Amino acid sequence: MKYIILVSLFAITAISCSQKSEINEETEMANPLIGTWELISNTTIKGDSITEVDRQGKKMIKVFNNTHFAFFNHDLNKGVDSTALFVSGGGPYTLVGDQYTEYLEYCNFREWEGHQFDFTIVFKDDTLIQSGIEKIEELGVEQKIIEKYLKVMN
Repeated sequence: MKYIILVSLFAITAISCSQKSEINEETEMANPLIGTWELISNTTIKGDSITEVDRQGKKMIKVFNNTHFAFFNHDLNKGVDSTALFVSGGGPYTLVGDQYTEYLEYCNFREWEGHQFDFTIVFKDDTLIQSGIEKIEELGVEQKIIEKYLKVMN
């Protein structure tokens, strides 16, 4: 009797785990953004000026679930010297085809909160390329960004 109960519990656990795995795979296929992405390069274009942002000594990740994104960008020297950097933010997003829109609800640069940013995204294997215009008239911000991310975790 104990053997039958043990086998039954094992079978139920195995079935529920495989169903969860299938659900995760279906969700990821439906929304390829889901997961954690590490920024590997970014370019900023302001007018005629093109800047390749130096990523040395910095690390940034962007995390997506079904409804929200969050990003964290910091220096690798623990903020103890002139390279000190910490930027984070997040909020809801929409993805329709290759059109991705961020609604920045939270940001340590508070004046950026409450703004919408529209991007085009392209997936190439485990790489995400996000490009679009960041524009906040009241701050005098108008720049095109091109960011490349490598998927580090589903």
